[in-house]
Amino acid sequence: MSAPRPVEIAVQDPAGARSAIAAGATRLELCQALDVGGLTPSLATLEAVLAAVDPATVNVLVRPRGGGFVYDPDEVALVAADIRACVDRGAGGVVVGALTSAGGLDVETLRRWRDAAGPATLVFHRAVDAAADPSAVFNALVAEGVDRVLTSGGAPRSIDGLAMLAVFAERSGAVEVMAGGGVQPADIPALFAAGVDAVHLSARARAGHDAPSGPGGGSPGHDVTDAAVVAAAVAAAAG
Repeated sequence: MSAPRPVEIAVQDPAGARSAIAAGATRLELCQALDVGGLTPSLATLEAVLAAVDPATVNVLVRPRGGGFVYDPDEVALVAADIRACVDRGAGGVVVGALTSAGGLDVETLRRWRDAAGPATLVFHRAVDAAADPSAVFNALVAEGVDRVLTSGGAPRSIDGLAMLAVFAERSGAVEVMAGGGVQPADIPALFAAGVDAVHLSARARAGHDAPSGPGGGSPGHDVTDAAVVAAAVAAAAG
């Protein structure tokens, strides 16, 4: 029997991590603030998740702020320090992305972060889809030898980027191409048919709508991981 095709779930807490793995997810991306595309989680959150599931399955998003992927020297240093802290605690991988002001790959920053990651898996996230030329940045990532690229093929949703995802899959060599961006379980067969190696989705639901919110508290409710959506994605990946 062939190995199951990887399904990665973005989670924000230990409960989500346990739920996703129990529902069949292959691995996790741990972050916070998914509503702004994800930010670096706290170290306490990371430690709790690493205690809840196999640390090798946990890839930590290291992104210091929203608002694009062009970083100043202080931010580059902060990300490097966060990467080392995550790897020192046993995370299996880190998820990063940096572009130049012209929209190309920030190679110098990527190399610094790769050095900080050491033996951990290095994933380049959907900053590739925000590049001036996603195809050129993907080629540069292959040349730099990252382990995995999370991409929608330059489209708002992965299912709309199938043609570019197929091109990436052909060019990828040893780099894993993981489709992510608005992925629904029904999209997954077509994504794998395009040649990607893995899929990524958040499988989110909202809970806590009756909790006090309003000014100073943000929007009503909070994200939780929907195990039923995870299970549906895993089933779709299994064909």
